[in-house]
Amino acid sequence: MFQISEKILLTIWVGGMWAIGYIVTPVLFQMLEKSIAGNVAGQLFTIMSYVGIFSAIALIAAIVIQYGFNRRHWQLWTLVGMLVVIVIIQFVFQPMMEELTAAGLSGENKSQFGRLHGITSTLFLINSLAGLALVVSGLKRKALLT
Repeated sequence: MFQISEKILLTIWVGGMWAIGYIVTPVLFQMLEKSIAGNVAGQLFTIMSYVGIFSAIALIAAIVIQYGFNRRHWQLWTLVGMLVVIVIIQFVFQPMMEELTAAGLSGENKSQFGRLHGITSTLFLINSLAGLALVVSGLKRKALLT
């Protein structure tokens, strides 16, 4: 049962990250006015953040329950790291970016928004690649012990 649930959660979470981050968002910015595209993309990223938080917590709990806590489980620590990154993006950087947007993106606000966007984009890329590594390796016991 764990393997099926793992595959479903990883597919929804990591597949959603890749689809929204690297397919949907670029299309939105090609087809829509920049502020509208940004608002829609922001909503989609927020939804995926909550999907990621739920998935990470569920997968971490399942691994610990099924296999126990082992510091050598690189997949466990990858999930923990991904969860931390999502929480930082969603609850630290995203509110800062929303505040800058509400104040108007000109001058220093625009520059600061660009820096924050660059940081969050880099963190998102790291999470995307970490998620891909989890999908490729799986979370099975054999993989966890390597």
